[in-house]
Amino acid sequence: MTYGSIHTISEVTLGSSGLKVSKIILGCAVYRSPDWYSWVYFNGQSEVVLGKAIKQENLPRDGIVVMTKVFHPVSRDIHEHLDGKATEYADTHRYVNQYGPSHKHIFDAVKKSLERLQLDYIDVLHCQEYDTSTPIHETMKALHDVVQLGWVRYVGMSNCCAWQYYAIANHLTPFISMQNDYNLLYREDENEMLPTLKYHGIGSIPWTSLARGAMVMTLDEQFTQPYDGRIPGGRKVWHNTIINRVEEIALERNVTVTQVAIAWTLGKECVRALIINAPETGQLLNVLGGMNLVLTAGEVQYLEEPYESQMLRH
Repeated sequence: MTYGSIHTISEVTLGSSGLKVSKIILGCAVYRSPDWYSWVYFNGQSEVVLGKAIKQENLPRDGIVVMTKVFHPVSRDIHEHLDGKATEYADTHRYVNQYGPSHKHIFDAVKKSLERLQLDYIDVLHCQEYDTSTPIHETMKALHDVVQLGWVRYVGMSNCCAWQYYAIANHLTPFISMQNDYNLLYREDENEMLPTLKYHGIGSIPWTSLARGAMVMTLDEQFTQPYDGRIPGGRKVWHNTIINRVEEIALERNVTVTQVAIAWTLGKECVRALIINAPETGQLLNVLGGMNLVLTAGEVQYLEEPYESQMLRH
């Protein structure tokens, strides 16, 4: 796939499936309007925007791969912000059974996603969270059923592998991908998650390769920002050490800090592709510039050496 005369994006197979995706997957969480600026991701409008873009640009359906998620409630009112609201809020505001991985909600959510996207099927449906209140067999059967009905082609998960064992043991549709939290500042998935993905043939597609914005600017630039909540749990000295080392390599290689972070993540064995949110063309081109950058073993070791273990986030 070629974008202009600048970058050529190669495709990779996702997990052990035959589905090919580009190494850089464009996320839609940042495309917004003043009417729903901060909660586009939670009121379904990101799907509406994508659906309109597909129609407007007359994109061939068989030439694109569309992914979406299911779990959280989607507000009926475009101005109602449900992000982060407890289940008690959903249950008392007419959203009972409209969140979680239950059979009912998965079916209802997929149908509504298809309506917003103006599509006949979704290529990859990810179940966004693990929920102990819903039996595993119910969730996996529902995901299997939407595939059998033709509404969905493949299924995946976010931040959890336990359900894959059930799918395999019960001859249900297995996961082909895992959206996980993985970057130079958070590598806890290397202990269990990534080895498990490798064992089951599941492709990792991290959604935080730029560490929530900590890998898009220099450390000095970050300290001038009014908001410094990019690092969950608070910024530590070793975080800054890693960012400084990213800057050093970027300067030596005549690339950007973003491109070094992208190259490091894509260089990991189980990582098949990255989900990137880029509201501006320049930001996307910056990301694409890191796709073919290959770090040396010494550079990788230099970047990883300061890391300290931390609590799991999932």
